[in-house]
Amino acid sequence: MFQDWIDHYHRSNFFSGWLEWNVTALQAWNNLLVPWMGSQLFTQTLSRVMENYLAMYKAMVLPPGVGQTPSTLVWTKNKARLYRYDHSVDAPIQYRTPLLLVYALINKPYILDLLPGRSFIEYLVKHGVDVYLLDWGIPDLEDKQMRFDDLVMDYLPAAIQQVCQTSGQEHLNLFGYCIGGVLITLYSATHPHAPLNSLILLATPIDFGNVGLLSNWLAPSSFDVDRLVNTMGNIQPSFINSGARLLNVVGTPAFLRERAEDERFLEVWRALSFWGMDGVPFPGEAFRQWIKDFYQGNKLITDQLMIAGQRVHLSTITTPLMTIAARADHLVPLQQIEPTLEAVSSTEKELFILPGSHFGLVTSSRAVDELWPRVLNWLAKHSLVET
Repeated sequence: MFQDWIDHYHRSNFFSGWLEWNVTALQAWNNLLVPWMGSQLFTQTLSRVMENYLAMYKAMVLPPGVGQTPSTLVWTKNKARLYRYDHSVDAPIQYRTPLLLVYALINKPYILDLLPGRSFIEYLVKHGVDVYLLDWGIPDLEDKQMRFDDLVMDYLPAAIQQVCQTSGQEHLNLFGYCIGGVLITLYSATHPHAPLNSLILLATPIDFGNVGLLSNWLAPSSFDVDRLVNTMGNIQPSFINSGARLLNVVGTPAFLRERAEDERFLEVWRALSFWGMDGVPFPGEAFRQWIKDFYQGNKLITDQLMIAGQRVHLSTITTPLMTIAARADHLVPLQQIEPTLEAVSSTEKELFILPGSHFGLVTSSRAVDELWPRVLNWLAKHSLVET
């Protein structure tokens, strides 16, 4: 009987007309729109539309007073800026060994100095740490050829030399956040005689063999990074934000749980939302490396990664190492972080796992109470301390 009903509607003019209209529409889509969507013009148009949307969004949200800890610019190279945070009479330097914070290549580094009372940098400065921050700046079209090789072999050594010169110390502690942690790991592995007292890796991916949804999204069969970079040059923040927002659906429950008892939830959430929309372009060639060598090739943990013609062996790292992870991190899950301790040759190493989300590591009330004091204790062990 069901088949009779189908046959009846197949014979009706209405159903036939509806089918013909859909076939025509699909053919037009296939012949006209699909090829155009793969063109450079479509990519550039979409990018402009997204950038205008983000600019409109940010214009409607008043800046929430982020990044307020006073600092002094001490060094520049191209777009990169090195800042030293100011100390007052009430909070003099007690840890003479400087700490250099190396940020990622995505968004801006003021998540480390988000709001007064929720600023990791403010906390360290108030407790007497001599803090420096390496901000990679905002890449332009002229920076599309920049690679990890340049950042690791050129920029980082120069910035580290400047920190030592400015502070008057021979050694320093290095702290890297996310991709910034990858960069200082590569630096340490390729500079075995670097003036390092210790490494601190925050939410830093090392093993890319299983990264959950991203394993499927960024697989070579699904993601043609060569075509993307060749078309766009630098990868605009709107493109990166679109993927991050899809992943945030996975991370939302953990984010809400850790904020449930946070009296400053709305204030911190607003600041984080503003930061999340305040992105910077990812240098094109560095992005190509990031996808092909790390996510698709998993070359770092397997000793296959080449930087400036030099093979990277994590086993050459002997510096004391502290690596920090969030148990419910949807961007850098635990399975990307835990193999780090086995890969390095450091005799002093520890893994600290904090409940919560990726961003909670530097902004949550639990981070303030549990993580920040633990980092300060680590720095006390690996610094010259004023008596």
